[in-house]
Amino acid sequence: MAHLLIVDDEQSICWGLSKLAEEMGHTASVAASAEQAFDEAQRAKPDAIVLDVRLPGMDGLEAMRRFGELLGPTPIIVITAYGDLDTAVKAVRQGAFDYVTKPFELRAVQRSIERALRPVPAGAEVTPAQVTAVDQDLIVGTSPAMQRVFKRIALVSASEACVHLRGESGTGKELAARAIHRHSRRNDGPFVAVNLASLSPTLAESELFGHVRGAFTGADEPKKGFLEHAHGGTLFLDEVADIPLSIQVKLLRALEHGEVLPVGANRPVPTDFRVISATHQNLAERVADGAFRHDLYFRLVTFEIEIPPLRQRSEDIRPLVEHFLHLLAAKNDRPVPAVSDETLAQLERLPWHGNVRELRNAIEHATVLARGAEITVEHLPPPTPATVSDGAVPPNALASLIRQWAVAALANPDESGDLYAQFQDLVEPAFLEAVLEHYHGQCAPAARRLGLHRTTLRKKLDQFGIDES
Repeated sequence: MAHLLIVDDEQSICWGLSKLAEEMGHTASVAASAEQAFDEAQRAKPDAIVLDVRLPGMDGLEAMRRFGELLGPTPIIVITAYGDLDTAVKAVRQGAFDYVTKPFELRAVQRSIERALRPVPAGAEVTPAQVTAVDQDLIVGTSPAMQRVFKRIALVSASEACVHLRGESGTGKELAARAIHRHSRRNDGPFVAVNLASLSPTLAESELFGHVRGAFTGADEPKKGFLEHAHGGTLFLDEVADIPLSIQVKLLRALEHGEVLPVGANRPVPTDFRVISATHQNLAERVADGAFRHDLYFRLVTFEIEIPPLRQRSEDIRPLVEHFLHLLAAKNDRPVPAVSDETLAQLERLPWHGNVRELRNAIEHATVLARGAEITVEHLPPPTPATVSDGAVPPNALASLIRQWAVAALANPDESGDLYAQFQDLVEPAFLEAVLEHYHGQCAPAARRLGLHRTTLRKKLDQFGIDES
């Protein structure tokens, strides 16, 4: 049986967590403030603490320091309804055992408590890392999806593990990489970002590894590569799926042995850097296709963080808009403009195929047109079409477009008739044309791919007036 100390100014939270502790076979005491919690801790030393961040008087992060002084190493599970990257990093760096955001499932807290109460193996010692300053203008998000990202960034920053960031273009993978670097022990070293898709295949090896004088025609002077420039810091390899196979072996050796062999050199150069990679592609599929080495894949993808697309976290749009407006106002030395509620509602409805990058561009476009006045819907640029990735529109983006069309059609009082038939007339011809074009006008293979009888396909083509040729 263990004793838990629950610190939260919401009575319902304290009651629920106390009952949970009883169900787990433990005892619990509660406090509504940090000051009360210190008194409770002195009366009965807790084996674990569940601590809210926002408290009357002293906040939870400051209370963590005092608990450390009073109790020594005691696992603290931080809970908050105001999660952000700054809070997550500070909590983890000050020694928080776990970080849970409200509203939470009791079973999730139960799992955290069970882990916190497990005996520490002999010889193991938990020492919180020093807190570093966190820039406030890096990653913005209050959604549960972004809370999970913040937590994983906070957890992995203190380690030396290779991190792989996966997400669509424009979701902020480089911002996440910079945050990991800044909160790592290498934050005094360089952060070297390399977009591998932009490198010329013929020069990629020289750009990454450097070269000695005379290594090839035009190499009149020796040159350090990106890997050497990252010594003592972090190397961010963006679009890592585009590394040529011929270079992947050399990169793997550099990571495994901590040394770089410049083009034309006989001796390797010792290096020490952490690698963070990113791509919008599915790297595991690239491995299965033989386009990416499996050994390099396992070396890079030690710890993976998926950055969610903006359309899956529309609740982050308003804080992002406010963030971008303040950045642009400071950049242009102008007051922060107001945004109409109608405009914000419209921004939340759009699918944002270009993700956060597209949203920022839209806000900058709107501020230029508004000229300091309130930003309204007419100041927004037209939405961009769905982006094509690996030859296919993302299913979520397509579904979002269909929903927008349906909502607009239903809102038009002048429209009547069979809405489903209207939808078929709009979508089916373009779909059939694309499939038929792929098979060069041949009905038989097109029908097989569609799962239709050839006669049925011909009837549909006649119905929509589609020429097989």
